[in-house]
Amino acid sequence: MKVYPTQNIRNIVLLGGTKSGKTTLAETMLFEGKVIDRRGTVEAKTTVSDNAEIEQIYQRSIYPTLLYTEFMDHKLNIIDTPGSDDFIGGVISAFKVADAGVMIVNAQHGVEVGTEIFARQAEKCKKPLILGVNQLDHEKANWEGALESLRQTFGKKVVVIQYPVETGAAFNGFIDVLKMKMYHFKDENGTRVEMDIPADQADQAAELHQILAEMAAENDESLMELFFDKGQLEEEEIRKGLRIGLANYEIMPVFCLSGKKDIGVKRLMEFIINVAPSPDKTIQKLKDGTVVPCDAAGQSSVFVYKTAVEQHLGEVSFFRVMSGKITEGMDLVNPETGSKERLSAIYAVAGKKKEKSTEMIAGDIGCTVKLKSVKTNQTLNGGNKEWVFEPIVFPPSKYRTAIKAKVEKDEEKLGEILNRAHAEDPTIKIEYSKELKQTILSGQGEHHINILKWHLTNTHKLEIDLFPPKIPYRETITKVATADYRHRKQSGGAGQFGEVHILIEPVVEGVAANNRFKVDGKELVLNLKGKEEFTMDWGGKLEYYNCIVGGAIDARFMPAILKGIMEKMEEGPLTGSYARDIRVFVYDGKMHPVDSNEISFKLAGRNAFKEAFKKAGPKIMEPIYNIEVLVPSDCMGDVMSDLQNRRAMIEGMSSDKGFEVLRARVPLAELNKYSTTLSSLTSGRATFTMTYAEYQQVPAEVQDKLLKDYESNDKEE
Repeated sequence: MKVYPTQNIRNIVLLGGTKSGKTTLAETMLFEGKVIDRRGTVEAKTTVSDNAEIEQIYQRSIYPTLLYTEFMDHKLNIIDTPGSDDFIGGVISAFKVADAGVMIVNAQHGVEVGTEIFARQAEKCKKPLILGVNQLDHEKANWEGALESLRQTFGKKVVVIQYPVETGAAFNGFIDVLKMKMYHFKDENGTRVEMDIPADQADQAAELHQILAEMAAENDESLMELFFDKGQLEEEEIRKGLRIGLANYEIMPVFCLSGKKDIGVKRLMEFIINVAPSPDKTIQKLKDGTVVPCDAAGQSSVFVYKTAVEQHLGEVSFFRVMSGKITEGMDLVNPETGSKERLSAIYAVAGKKKEKSTEMIAGDIGCTVKLKSVKTNQTLNGGNKEWVFEPIVFPPSKYRTAIKAKVEKDEEKLGEILNRAHAEDPTIKIEYSKELKQTILSGQGEHHINILKWHLTNTHKLEIDLFPPKIPYRETITKVATADYRHRKQSGGAGQFGEVHILIEPVVEGVAANNRFKVDGKELVLNLKGKEEFTMDWGGKLEYYNCIVGGAIDARFMPAILKGIMEKMEEGPLTGSYARDIRVFVYDGKMHPVDSNEISFKLAGRNAFKEAFKKAGPKIMEPIYNIEVLVPSDCMGDVMSDLQNRRAMIEGMSSDKGFEVLRARVPLAELNKYSTTLSSLTSGRATFTMTYAEYQQVPAEVQDKLLKDYESNDKEE
């Protein structure tokens, strides 16, 4: 494999909604670069990208696929990404190592779900976008409609580089207003003829050329002066302005394409090479904010943006060379672990095809195999550098489900597979909840999780069940209560005896403990001798006071009483959920000179706490999440109505580029399968994020239902 200098490398990510034609376009780009000598099709399941069995079944991209092609003495690294929001993790990781995006729009539909979602992600990641209107050869292609939808979405940034003379079955060329030429395609293998613009198109082409020149000039003062002086710009001058405008996210050039018939693909590749940012014009930041230039003469460093397990190869680590150069057999150090890693082989990647390379220069993207302990988001350095590049920030989960193996002995195997799945796709998250006694699997949507389920069932032959996860409720109290409990057991020989009297009250932030209480009309004054305070692992506090006088309970039994109370807080008296924010005063009790022991007082303390808790105005608290929904205006009513049915508290609304932003607080219990419902309500056009906010008391009717359900389950068990 030829070694390319940094300035001759371009890194792009292919974006767009499902069925926009990204994979077919990528196939044609590889064909034009002679990386493949025959183009496959999605329908025949023969494309270089979309090579996983599950992708071929669904006939759509599910995983980001690294590809490369060679053209005009340049190497183009291309990452073909999924078109569904459920697989947004692959898009985000691709943006980390690519320098520009090519957004593909289906000429039949114009701007779709994926277009909007991924354009927002590009803006967030500060990556310039080139727009390609694809499938102009389709009988329902609508160039004007697609262009108008782009202008409505992206505004004045959109500028036409090419436009078709005809669309549909007759689409066989376009007019290029940058080069002021017409391109006619003689066959479906990219054979093109450059022609003068026909007379009947001259005026429209001249008008669009003038708009293009003016937009290019606006990005540079010297170009603007030239434009004012001459009234026009030369082709290379326009390119210079476009280069600046693209890098500053001020311009989004539009191209005409048929990936299937290889129309316009070469011109798009030429434009990427001439105008899209070269890696040496980009900056990469370390975790501490330091900027590291993408310099081939710098210290060797690579960033691992993705890991995968491939048959016959084992674990594959995909990387970008951030600085310097790397060579086969080179040793690098992982600064996070201190371990040395050898690059036994380095490869240029075109899907499953791996082309060995002796070295790679700063800015290039490739892969290596069989590293000892390197994960996604880690850096490897040479020359004693301690560089750690900024990690990829993946979005929080939107969909939760509980998972278990149908056969108990398969649980360990299931855990191993799920951990491996997380390593390959960090947006898949796995957590065993000791509280809920469930393994919770989280992802970006129901389809995301169903793909994982398919792999578990078909690839790993593991039968599993998915079911709604329990909700991590909390239990607390709202008033003062007292209780006493005597534990007595006699069964021959030494017996058991312990009696404990306690008072409990809620812990309120900023309110100190009092020693005077009125309980059942009687005044109770306590002697606060000793205090222990605990911050619970699950949130909230326990304050424990020793108020024993006259030696009613020996001091050596006080830790046992505390232990019993702690046990009951870990399995709350109402629903078995964790209890929190409670102040406990142990103020009286009785001992037996022979039969009293630690177990007796532990059980007495546990049961006294349970009795007092039930009399202290107990309340169940539920987790509340902040959610932010980005929704098209025409779907706003349906989305808001659905949220209100989920006990949501609407907190605000605003607008963002043609979308409404709806902010609300919603109980977690009401968010089961919300991503699926939202997609259904908006035809997949809305997206949302959810983050934990706080715990709040559940409404009385919800509490009654939870208590009845718990009591019913308790009886069954």
